[in-house]
Amino acid sequence: MFFVRTASERDVEAIRELLAETWHATYDDIYGVEKVNGIVATWHSAAAIKASIGKRNGEFLVADDGRMLGGIGFAAMSPSLTKTAILHQLYVHPTCQKLGIGRDIFAELETCFPDAEIMRLEVEPKNQRAINFYGRLGFVEVDRTQNCGGVASGIEAIIMEKPLAV
Repeated sequence: MFFVRTASERDVEAIRELLAETWHATYDDIYGVEKVNGIVATWHSAAAIKASIGKRNGEFLVADDGRMLGGIGFAAMSPSLTKTAILHQLYVHPTCQKLGIGRDIFAELETCFPDAEIMRLEVEPKNQRAINFYGRLGFVEVDRTQNCGGVASGIEAIIMEKPLAV
């Protein structure tokens, strides 16, 4: 059984390993191994994870069974969009998918931002499994971008939003 809890710096290496395994399992066929290695090295470095864990107006959660992390989730209030929380990361280890871990992490994350009226995320258009998952959570497509994750990334993404209970 996995329990959802707040991440700490002692989780950084396990989070980094989970992100690397999950990204390779999900994106090697889409982007290629070399590009995934580059993204993992930068977006999911120990320094980047530590910065997310310590982010003001953010919440970083892990699903932990005492032996391993089955999933992670990170969201934070948008610095530019009014009353909007951004779901930056929601990943479940490949061996733990379809156990309800992603749903449980998201259920906790959506309660962490009482001032937010909207939760927003970006998802790879070829990742139909994730798109379907977010649709089941109540997200709908509202836009698209050519720069997922930051300026000039060159990575296309669907932007999805979900209204949060006020």
